[in-house]
Amino acid sequence: MRTLIIIGCALALAACGTRTGLTPPEGKSLPVAPYGAQSQPTSEELLELDTLAAPERSVELRRRSEEREDDPFDLPPE
Repeated sequence: MRTLIIIGCALALAACGTRTGLTPPEGKSLPVAPYGAQSQPTSEELLELDTLAAPERSVELRRRSEEREDDPFDLPPE
């Protein structure tokens, strides 16, 4: 158990290193520009999520408790 804690701490410390801008590995390049695009996207643009991939959260708070409507598909097991 103690070794797991030591390994976990070592991994956490290793993750705290300095961070630099993303660049492709040596000898590699970024993916080609999408069809019809004016320019090749940068690494930062490639990391941005689409709206569909990370939709905005819709938080609708209830002001008071409400009775649930009857669910016709909520059947007891057979």
